[in-house]
Amino acid sequence: MTDQLSYPDVVNFAVPVFIAAILLELTWIAVRHRGGRYETRDAVTSLIMGAGSVASGILLGFIAWGFFMALWAITPFDLGTSWGAVAVCFVLDDLRYYWVHRFGHRIRWVWASHVNHHSSQHYNLTTALRQTWTGTFTFMMIVRAPLILAGFHPAMVLFCGGLNLIYQFWIHTEAIGKMPRWFEAVMNTPSHHRVHHGRNPRYLDANYAGVFIVWDKLFGTFVPELKDEKPDYGLVHNIGTFNPLRVAFHEWVGIFRDATLPGLSLRERLLYCVAPPGWSHDGSRLMSEGIKAEHLQRHPEDRGSPGFETR
Repeated sequence: MTDQLSYPDVVNFAVPVFIAAILLELTWIAVRHRGGRYETRDAVTSLIMGAGSVASGILLGFIAWGFFMALWAITPFDLGTSWGAVAVCFVLDDLRYYWVHRFGHRIRWVWASHVNHHSSQHYNLTTALRQTWTGTFTFMMIVRAPLILAGFHPAMVLFCGGLNLIYQFWIHTEAIGKMPRWFEAVMNTPSHHRVHHGRNPRYLDANYAGVFIVWDKLFGTFVPELKDEKPDYGLVHNIGTFNPLRVAFHEWVGIFRDATLPGLSLRERLLYCVAPPGWSHDGSRLMSEGIKAEHLQRHPEDRGSPGFETR
């Protein structure tokens, strides 16, 4: 069994390309007067969030790596290092990403880490860099466990995850409209991902794909971008701040505040941590009727639960 395996840190190698692409997008918007909008404070916040995400990965990455290597030590399988194995690992890791991303919108504990990525009210390439500082604390690393136990080396799995993140960078733009139909049918694109970042009722809880949009079509979460409904970016309730610390930690603070309210049962305290965002024990945080109706179309299992009672 291969104990040591090394792949390049593709995300760090891609940083110069990211910077060049941001400058190109800025130039395009300035010259053509379309394709999105930059706000200096918003873009700077996104860049700081990106730098903080890299720093947290350096400081806490040993936790995930230690977990993965412990799994590698006990699995009897080794699928090797061929390009075929890398390709299969890439596809399966993208399926893993779909479910982690979906959990990130349906489990408040995971949403607390992911929410910062949706906190910008603009949509440009800097938004792609607005990444979490607290991903380690969601324990979503365990979703990679089946890949490693199946025989994919942890270094290969992380390499494929890096390629996945690099792919997703370019889809955070309004400067690109629709791609060719065949490409839109299979791959995640700027059009599909604009829907994911929209807070419009029609666009909520949709298009979780990383690379292959086929996962959303297979699992019933695909929503196309409509010509007559431009995405309104941000959160259902925007936080209205450019402070990176608030962006990074505001939902964790909210979970602590809600879970420690007086008079709650143990079950209610737990649900404030793991129920979908917006859940409340007394239904006091009802969404607007339009948002609620769109949500229940995609998640009928929530019908009748606190916060989603129908009138």
